[in-house]
Formats: sequence, structure tokens, C-alpha cells
Amino acid sequence: MAEPFNTYTVGLDLQFVHELCERKGERVEYQCGQLFECEGEPARWVGFIEHGCFRYCKYDLGGRVKHTNGFAFEGEFVADYPCCLTAQPATVTIEAAMPCTVRIFPGEQLEQLYRSSHEAERKGRLIMQALFLQTYERQNHFYCADARQRYDLLLRRCPQIVQQLPLKDIASFLNITPVYLSKIRKEITFSEIK
Repeated sequence: MAEPFNTYTVGLDLQFVHELCERKGERVEYQCGQLFECEGEPARWVGFIEHGCFRYCKYDLGGRVKHTNGFAFEGEFVADYPCCLTAQPATVTIEAAMPCTVRIFPGEQLEQLYRSSHEAERKGRLIMQALFLQTYERQNHFYCADARQRYDLLLRRCPQIVQQLPLKDIASFLNITPVYLSKIRKEITFSEIK
């Protein structure tokens, strides 16, 4: 069975966040390309994706080239976490990769919940630790896996991604060019035929 795309969720009880979004959240529709958060502006929301997919983007240091550095899919949460907890400037731009339906909840209210009890604070800490471990694992893959291995890892985790997203976004996430990704995909196809 494939892992979820965002592996930080494995083993975490996130039901309390899901329930907050369902009970107190507002259902919002996003069109493809519409922003959920904008880099540099105060991050405000935690969302539970009922339908669709969001792309996490960051511009290069020259501010010219936009790189895709993450995704959030249906049944997952979308947020610039932890920035949304205290309305810090967003570190990434989060945009709808397709039409999306999301239940959004103010991140500052989630932070207030974390401060309400030791158990709530523990849950918040566990989420932060899991996000750190996911980020650390992805960083290690960039150092220790070549482009083909990173693509294989991505397909094992999220086999449907090639049907859901443009190859240019997948290539950007893998930190390769779309041309090189096409070459990898062609090699895989021909090796499967043999």
C-alpha cells in the first residue's frame, strides 16, 4: 500500500484538527491558481482538503523562478505551519493546483487551543516534530538519491501524482527539468517493456 504524500501524518492522531476544521471551519472553494497563502504576507489558515490539491511554491533568491517544494492532497491538511499559528509572514506561497474545496480554520485559534492544556500542547509538539522529520527526510533524499531514485520514491508514496499534476510541477518538486523527467519516464517505460 502506498504511503500518504505527506508522511508526517503517519502515526499522528490529527482527528482534533480535522474536527476543528469541520465544526468551526468555513468551507471555501479555490480555483486553479488561486492563493491560499502568499509568501511574505501573514499566514493565517489551517485547512482540511475535501477535494483537490495545493502546491507549495517558493521563488529563487533572484525572485524570478518559482519552484514547487511540496503538495497537499485531498484528505490532507494545508497550511504554512507553524507560521499560521502566530500570523508570521508565510515562508511559501500555497496555491490551488486544481479546483479545490477546503475547510479552513484560523491558525491563531489552533495556537490558542495548544495553550489551553498540557495534552493539547503535546499534540502541537508532536505535529511539529513529525513535520521536521518529514522535511529532514526530504532533504536527505536530495543529498543521497539521484533524480531517478527520487522519482521512484515519489511514485511509491504517491502513484497517482502523474495523473493529477502537470509534469512541470513534479519536475520542479524533484529539482530537475521537465525534459529530464520525460527522459526518466521514457527509460522506465522502455525497461518495463523488455
